[in-house]
Amino acid sequence: MAQANNRPLADRVRPATLAGYIGQAHLVAPGKPLYQIITNNRIPSMILWGPPGVGKTTLARMVAHETGRKFYELSAVAAGKDDVRKIVEQAQRERAGAPRDLFNYNAADDDKPATPILFLDEIHRFNKAQQDFLLPYVEDGTVILIGATTENPSFEVISALLSRARVFTLEPLSADELRQVVERGLSELNAAADADALDFLINYAAGDARQALNLIEGAVSLYGQPISVERLREALQSKHLRYDKGGEEHYNTISAFIKSMRASNVDAALYYLARMVEAGEDPRFIARRLVIFASEDIGVADSQALVVANAVFQAVDVIGYPECTLNLAHGVVYLASAPKDRRSNDAIGRALEDVKTHGALPIPLKLRNSPTALMKSLGYGRGYELYDEGELLPDALKGRKYFASDEQ
Repeated sequence: MAQANNRPLADRVRPATLAGYIGQAHLVAPGKPLYQIITNNRIPSMILWGPPGVGKTTLARMVAHETGRKFYELSAVAAGKDDVRKIVEQAQRERAGAPRDLFNYNAADDDKPATPILFLDEIHRFNKAQQDFLLPYVEDGTVILIGATTENPSFEVISALLSRARVFTLEPLSADELRQVVERGLSELNAAADADALDFLINYAAGDARQALNLIEGAVSLYGQPISVERLREALQSKHLRYDKGGEEHYNTISAFIKSMRASNVDAALYYLARMVEAGEDPRFIARRLVIFASEDIGVADSQALVVANAVFQAVDVIGYPECTLNLAHGVVYLASAPKDRRSNDAIGRALEDVKTHGALPIPLKLRNSPTALMKSLGYGRGYELYDEGELLPDALKGRKYFASDEQ
């Protein structure tokens, strides 16, 4: 019992089964994707993407527990190829002669061991070469990879690995879900907290169960119980800004930043930029948002904005903190001050909708490439004139207007 109590509270209250899991109902409720995957014991490799403290590690362990699979856990912060190689070799020894199947067979079907799960926390910390090393063992079914990341896997996971895994997006816990987690933690510690303390915990944690549980544990360890707001504040020990690069405050801050630039409020945009810089946000992430904003919100009102945003991105990539803060500020002031025009953004949205609705409609003959005599005889390219002012859209879309040439 003493040994168990030495484990962090967040680990002690971690559920092992779906019945005890809190949150992510869009994935684990009956009939939802992960519920079906687990209950059918047909486990693909997957990437769990979401902010800290929302149950990624718990979910990975639960998949292994519910399906009777061996579970190997690594952190990409400290692990390397050798660590992966040892796990792969162990899996190969245990599965010698076992059939290989991309989605893995059900262990109940024969006496061979079920394909083990390799859980790689913070998979985005693995570089391309390390991710490439994983690829053949994921592809041939030696291991089932479950990667966890707080960063957008589209940018941080190589496309070859991403194409062989399903991506599941996890969300910050709601206030009600967080309250359930807090009550579970208090019960584990045989502790009590008044209503104000509960509200403080839920507000402080901002959807991150680990934040709430760590604060409860720290407060009880330092001051005993009952837990009060004053004791929780004292347990925090520091007055640093509440900002987690993968948590809800991250998304709130970047949202406020973008909306301030969109409103041409330079001062507010600089303030939210300063919050991100002070909190250690990746400057490339901020610069990437500037490049997107230049086309999405400024567009043809000032095409130079895209040039400026790209220059900021390049400067940030080369210079880094702290000096690149000046480049970011330069770009933010320019973009926030620039005129706004979303017509190009709206236009491509309408065009994409037509493509999804109508599929690949036949291209008018006069616009088709005609490199051979046969193609020319079939009418390819016939009637095309330089600077053609006639109809160029497929017949089914004749007359369609995507881009509004005049402001509405």
